Amino acid sequence: MSQMLQMFQQAGAAQFSAMIGQVAPYFASIAPQMVELRPGYAEVRFAKRREVLNHIGTVHAIALCNAAELAAGSMTDASIPDGCRWIPKGMTVEYLAKADGDIRTVADGSAVDWDQTGDIKVPVMAYVGDKPVFRAEITMYVSQA
Repeated sequence: MSQMLQMFQQAGAAQFSAMIGQVAPYFASIAPQMVELRPGYAEVRFAKRREVLNHIGTVHAIALCNAAELAAGSMTDASIPDGCRWIPKGMTVEYLAKADGDIRTVADGSAVDWDQTGDIKVPVMAYVGDKPVFRAEITMYVSQA
């Protein structure tokens, strides 16, 4: 079991969310709440608040990217086989609608072959309520440790 998944299970969602900002300080900028983490799935939420807004009063594109990378990275860590490591290699994003509310970000890796190494494409979607506002594909480079 990955250390990240073990931390999530032992500490619980609230404590894990506080710890992730200590481990990787930039993630703290969105005040993320890790709702769920398991192999093949991660869900991160963050509130629409002044610190994450752009000049038109919607959630900033980079805040969405930040949440997408957190969800995809956490899920990748929980999904790859023991003895492997990962690093994000690239991100392609698409903004689908104005992000005008609290954000729910989902990395769904249920269709990913986690036994492979090399470049793995991780899909991520962000929602305001049920409305899709953002889509990302994050390329993770997975290799033997």
